[in-house]
Amino acid sequence: MKGKIVRLHEKLINGEITSLELTSKYLENIRKFDSEINSYITVTQEEAFKAAKATDEKIAKGEKVPLLSGIPMSFKDNLSTKGILTTCASKILSNYIPVYDAFVVEKLYEQGAVLLGKNNMDEFSMGSSCETGYYGRTKNPYNYERVTGGSSGGGAAAVATDMAVYSLGSDSGGSVRQPASFCGVVGLKPTYGAVSRNGMIAFASSFDQIGVLATTVEDTAIVFDTISAYDAIDATCSGKKRDKCFEDINRDIKGVKIGIIKNLTRELSGEISKSIKDSCESLKSLGADITELRIDNLDLAMPVYCILTCAEASSNLARYDGVRYGYRTKDYESIDEMIRKTRSEGFGSEVKQRIMMGNYVLGAGRYENYYKKAMSIRQLIKKSVDEAFEKVDVLLSPTSIVTAFKEEEKLKDPIDMYLSDLCTVTANICGYPALSVPCGFDNSGLPVGLQLMGRNFSEKLLLNVAYKFEDANQIIYKKPKGGAYSFEI
Repeated sequence: MKGKIVRLHEKLINGEITSLELTSKYLENIRKFDSEINSYITVTQEEAFKAAKATDEKIAKGEKVPLLSGIPMSFKDNLSTKGILTTCASKILSNYIPVYDAFVVEKLYEQGAVLLGKNNMDEFSMGSSCETGYYGRTKNPYNYERVTGGSSGGGAAAVATDMAVYSLGSDSGGSVRQPASFCGVVGLKPTYGAVSRNGMIAFASSFDQIGVLATTVEDTAIVFDTISAYDAIDATCSGKKRDKCFEDINRDIKGVKIGIIKNLTRELSGEISKSIKDSCESLKSLGADITELRIDNLDLAMPVYCILTCAEASSNLARYDGVRYGYRTKDYESIDEMIRKTRSEGFGSEVKQRIMMGNYVLGAGRYENYYKKAMSIRQLIKKSVDEAFEKVDVLLSPTSIVTAFKEEEKLKDPIDMYLSDLCTVTANICGYPALSVPCGFDNSGLPVGLQLMGRNFSEKLLLNVAYKFEDANQIIYKKPKGGAYSFEI
């Protein structure tokens, strides 16, 4: 299915529309709808018009411009943007303006991307519903009483409502894929190390990965090709050279071996189960070989994820003390009191809960029983998934075992909230790439997502399979609110 980026690029270079006009349309949609949806924390109109004008001037001079030049987009608010407020949706960073751009931001600016603004999120990426942030919750465009999923819910909602052509988010346990599923868009979590994390404000460093949210697989591939460049500053960034995903996205998938993960499909609702079964039949009709398999130790994935991410979060967030930058409490009599009150006032309840849990599992007498044991089980899970990949090329499951749930429905039960990421955390535990692609709707009209997971650096294969699936099932793509957010270009 042809994406927006190529179509808009062709209109720009043919003179059918200018980037300034295009940007104005997206900003108008933000003005019309975002006071209700709340997908943006900061809107960067001045910067957007400046970037759009630069593209228009190049085109007017007859210069060749890249595909992403002049295309309006957005960033999750945990990606550093020089001179632009970057809050992580937290009070403790509510006044923080970075002095440098994240690596992925630089890469997109080099292509002439037009930044519309910074998207809402769960505070410090800690949450699965986009409800824990300092700036309020983001509403699901299909039903305002439902959540967008998290933590990259603002970006998913913006893409779904034509308030951005695409968005960059981050994914530590499903934070790109789950909101993509809930909002009916495509979400890609690349291989750990495929995209530099330089300039992304960390939650859990061995899990975090910058990902892409877009309306189509083709758009996702174009953006991924741009941001997956080598960065010497990030020690975890791979220098592995790869073919461009976009250039070969439409190849035949006949003979591709796809394994349905039985562990993750046995307790689905009838509606989600039907969407997954229909998706498998569709892939089978495209020539893929479908088989079922069970992966050992997946029942341990969630406790391992919770222990390790909380441990890493407690370390990463120790830097926020009110001394060097960010929010600082007004009334204190000693440095100890200042740090204590700053952190108590600056962090929300979800972040405090995870910091305390992280400190607990790292404490003396508990490190061996919790953190060290979880690290060992992480390797067991990876070994089990590797064994599955000896039999198949791609692993298939729902992206989430539920569709978008009601606001505040799971906030009071952390375990229930964590379980909404049951299908997605394994990819982060292992570091493998995974993506969510829309595959249907439940009886309430809420989107269902299909997850595909592959071996390290198999993004090209995943995007290819997803593209063929998407192209064969265009009938399932329907806009929220009957297309109320769409506009003609």
